[in-house]
Amino acid sequence: MTRSKMREHIFKVLFRAPFYERNELDEQIRLYFEEYHDVSESDYEYMEKKILNIADNLEEIDNKINEVSVGWPVDRLGKAELSIIRLAVYEMLYDDDIPVNVAINEAVELAKVYGSDDSTSSFVNGVLAKLV
Repeated sequence: MTRSKMREHIFKVLFRAPFYERNELDEQIRLYFEEYHDVSESDYEYMEKKILNIADNLEEIDNKINEVSVGWPVDRLGKAELSIIRLAVYEMLYDDDIPVNVAINEAVELAKVYGSDDSTSSFVNGVLAKLV
């Protein structure tokens, strides 16, 4: 599975995460991936680890987002946009395997597909660019 496709699955799980308690996240990840029989064990482990790491660092990630998205704190952002930005910020700050420009580009591409309108990708790009 490509990294882009894995990133899309991670985004979808992150989008669902606020609807559950943190202690339910392991089960929610498992339930989500039960629908996808073509996911290899190594891909599943990679995605699960990244999702759990994002959840574990959520406070710091959200603080970084709040520092740069003036007028748009995390509690005002759309859930899709917030999930996309959280994933990208995690990759930019904690994932040495992902170059910053790749994290931003992938986030913009996700925003084009899952964002609420045409300006979403520009907003996501602008927020992430301020972190660089």
